Amino acid sequence: MGAHLWVGGIGAPTMPLMSELPASVRLALWATAAWNDGVSLREALARSFPDLDHVAGDLGRLEIWRDLGERALFVALPRPGDVSRMPLCSVPVAALAAEAGECVFVPSLGGLLIPSLTRFGPEGDRGWRVDWSAHDAEPVPRHRLEMVDLREVEGSLLTRLSDLTEAFERVGGTPWGPAGRAAAEESLDRRIWGLPDALPVRALRVMTLAATAGALAARAGGLTALGADGLDAGTSARRESLVRLLAAHADDALADAANVAVMSLAGWRKA
Repeated sequence: MGAHLWVGGIGAPTMPLMSELPASVRLALWATAAWNDGVSLREALARSFPDLDHVAGDLGRLEIWRDLGERALFVALPRPGDVSRMPLCSVPVAALAAEAGECVFVPSLGGLLIPSLTRFGPEGDRGWRVDWSAHDAEPVPRHRLEMVDLREVEGSLLTRLSDLTEAFERVGGTPWGPAGRAAAEESLDRRIWGLPDALPVRALRVMTLAATAGALAARAGGLTALGADGLDAGTSARRESLVRLLAAHADDALADAANVAVMSLAGWRKA
């Protein structure tokens, strides 16, 4: 996964007791719920980040967007080399979002927020904080967002998981055998996700599948180093490539499912 708030994501710091969901996914869902169901933004922020010690930055932009008529906050999970799912923005902003691995954006007015996760405090009493920075971006036509078909997203992810299973077997070893998948599923606890109650069932199911795939990628990431499981350099490189592909597919499906849930919460489409 990208460098967002995942347990043990590839390239992310180890963060016990953190939610498996990126901060931007949780913020998109809760801010949209607040804009449409009368939940205060203060409460929405508290529910978005119950596992962080400090949240700061340009979050006042959420009030501005709401007052100007925005009712849906969307999420993108970009990565270096692929920012295609983000709104159009400057190259430096796209690079910052890709480095963070996530952002949220509004479609009508244009604009996005990017999180930065850091540790703070003295030794022995360290905490985690996230700071959000606001940036300009182009509006996104509503029809482009509504094109997402959750049934296709789920089917595509399942197909890609099947294809990757075969690819891993050819390289040597599948990271989601019965034991690996059981461990990944056990590591996910939707009870601590803290998401709004009104999410569509299918969207939540696809989010769970994508999160499981992401957890598998995180576990497999530790097996790609030279010498792991007796792998040579060439095999390790091929496995690492497959792991990153798995993580990318999981991110794409997670963002799509979350955005369908956002549209449902905003009344854009039926659950």
